[in-house]
Amino acid sequence: YVAGVSKVGALKRTTDVVEHRTGGDPSTVLKSPGQTKYDAITLERGVTHDKDFEAWANKVWNHGTGLGSEVSLKDFRKDLIIEVYNEAGQLALAYKVFRCWPSEYQAFPELDASGNAIAIQTLKLENEGWVRDTEVGEPTEPSFAEQA
Repeated sequence: YVAGVSKVGALKRTTDVVEHRTGGDPSTVLKSPGQTKYDAITLERGVTHDKDFEAWANKVWNHGTGLGSEVSLKDFRKDLIIEVYNEAGQLALAYKVFRCWPSEYQAFPELDASGNAIAIQTLKLENEGWVRDTEVGEPTEPSFAEQA
C-alpha cells in the first residue's frame, strides 16, 4: 500500500490489427486482432520521507552496487491494485495490474525558489496487463439524516 499518490496515469491498451486475405477472395482484406500492448502507468505523489518508490526503482538500477552488479531482478515485478474512492470515502472501482516494474523514476523535480509548486515524485510502471476487479461493486450512497 502506497499512501499519498495524487495522480495515476490512464490505463490504456492497444491491440494491433493484422490484415490478411483469403486465397479465394483476393480483393477483400480481412482484419483480425494481433498482439496487445499495455501502456506504462505513471504514478505521482508529493515528495515524502517514505522510501517505497525509491526502493522499488533501485531494484532495477542501483548506482551504489558497483560495476557488474547494477541490478537485482529478484522480485522487482509486483502486482498492484489501483483503487478509486468516491467523495464519501467508499471504494467505488478497482483494477488489478499485473507484473509491474519501474522503468523511470524521478526522485526530485526541478526546483524554482520563486514558484509555489509542490515537489512531486514520479514513478513510471511498465506492466503486462490489467483487469477490472469485479468483486468491487457500486457502493451504497450514505444517507445524512438531520437530527431532531
